[in-house]
Amino acid sequence: MTLRVERDKATGVAVVTLDRERRHNAIDLETAAELGETWREFRFAQDVRAVVLTGAGTAAFCTGIDRGVDVPQPGSPYSVDDPLLSIGPKAGDLWKPVIAAVNGMACGGAFYLLGEAEFIVSSTSATYFDPHTAYGMVSAYEAVYMAQRMPFGEAARMSLMGTAERLSARRAYDIGLVSELTEPEELLPAALRAAQSLAGFPTEAVQGTVRALWSAKQAALQQALAQAPALIALGNLAPERQADLFACRRHTPEPRVR
Repeated sequence: MTLRVERDKATGVAVVTLDRERRHNAIDLETAAELGETWREFRFAQDVRAVVLTGAGTAAFCTGIDRGVDVPQPGSPYSVDDPLLSIGPKAGDLWKPVIAAVNGMACGGAFYLLGEAEFIVSSTSATYFDPHTAYGMVSAYEAVYMAQRMPFGEAARMSLMGTAERLSARRAYDIGLVSELTEPEELLPAALRAAQSLAGFPTEAVQGTVRALWSAKQAALQQALAQAPALIALGNLAPERQADLFACRRHTPEPRVR
């Protein structure tokens, strides 16, 4: 198992932990499938009324798809097979509130998860960045999700700057991406406090409010996401060129944190 799920029936809160610490909680196909199954299971779980999503360890919340995963692609410029499209709670039709507790790096495909969380509690040690452009890849889905959660200029800068800079937790809080900052040791307790409050309210009202909030943005989100496959197919370098650029990452200067 690459996902750890703990339920507290007394409070109605489940904690979902990406449990691949040695891989910086990168998502392989097994983890992607487990996430989708977990969200769908929670739809029917009467003892789960709110969820905290986090990553194992302190180095990373999630670093996107595992570079070792081989995902065969159709020979069409109009479609892309992306295993991360099913990892978010909304993709699994879950409307119980999900709070992301971000520890360490959150980058690339992590935004599929952060983009579908209700709000983010962040450790002061966390950093946020999107490496796609640096490795010859189009940031499409990630950029769309972040453009809905951040001021446009901030989303554009993060998506375009690639590995050249990282968004600090403080800056993420200042621009509204993060709703609460905590010291690292207080991250999970803070997220649990919020989740327990939500779980203590009548779940029908909470889920209805979640649906109302998302209805304000889903039409634009779906239209934007529909453009992503063609943009990726047209703009991505060949996989071997991406691999060459990724292999050279150790020789580049340290990214600037802002």
